[in-house]
Amino acid sequence: MRTFHRVTAASLALVLLLGLPACNAPSTTPAADMTDAPADAPADAHADDGHADEAHADDATTIAADIADDVGIRVAPAAAGTIADQHEVQGLLTTLESGNARVTARFPGPIRRLHAEVGDRVRAGQALATIESNLSLSTYTVAAPITGTVLARNASVGQSAGEGAVLYEIADLSTLWVDLHVFGRDAEHLAAGSPVTISRLGDGATADTRIDRVLPGTATASQSTIARATLDNADGQWRPGSAVRAMVTVSTQPADLVVPLTALQQMDGRDVVFVREGDRYEKRTVTLGRRDARQVEIVEGVAVGEEVVIAQSYTIKADLEKAGAGHAH
Repeated sequence: MRTFHRVTAASLALVLLLGLPACNAPSTTPAADMTDAPADAPADAHADDGHADEAHADDATTIAADIADDVGIRVAPAAAGTIADQHEVQGLLTTLESGNARVTARFPGPIRRLHAEVGDRVRAGQALATIESNLSLSTYTVAAPITGTVLARNASVGQSAGEGAVLYEIADLSTLWVDLHVFGRDAEHLAAGSPVTISRLGDGATADTRIDRVLPGTATASQSTIARATLDNADGQWRPGSAVRAMVTVSTQPADLVVPLTALQQMDGRDVVFVREGDRYEKRTVTLGRRDARQVEIVEGVAVGEEVVIAQSYTIKADLEKAGAGHAH
């Protein structure tokens, strides 16, 4: 059986009186000690260190060498180079005058056979047409005078060809002219021997050549000066009559350190490149100088000899941005 003690009013008052000194005593609890701790206590410093580590981690990523090879990441050492002063102009591809030929009938008479179609490649001496002469009533063959590609066929079987009638037009397309149309004072900067980079408008393919000559006259329709360059077309990928874009280099200036434009990316509103050390790729904020159509001068942020990503740099950027988004959550 449990025994309950009766508490009188006098005894309760005694307990309260004895407890008053304890309430006024200084507190020695851990919570009170934490409250009095300085703002730069070690506990807060450790918390800040954690955030600093995360921010630093967002500036670099690690990619194994085999994976980097698979995705096409390439690097090259940052080095001295030159920055070109370039002028962009428009151009038109044409056939060489010496590479054009017209195939004509020697004697009048009906056309009995035609041996080539537009687009066919023919060789010099190859038979192109068979015509029955009205004079001899016998047939004769018309042959290709040069090796080239058939651009036009101006005759049909059964048609009566007059003497000197043009049956075919052939051109040697292995070499083309690039006529560059230059306006105003830009023409003063052009001269024979100036390097030219030709760009195809459709797919951006490029080819390098040099200006052969600046023609003395002015194009009547456009009132432009024409600078003419020769383009190697052995693979047949360039077509006469096509419009092209050209970058003409009029001078070059030395630079202590340059990287290709493909190395540049923008992150957080800043220009950056990525430097490889082993399997580690580090983001570097850079200060840029002069640039041309292919490369840019680096004033600050990268040292000569460091390996800079020059292909698939956006892959590194995407990896770092993904890591940063993960830390933000």
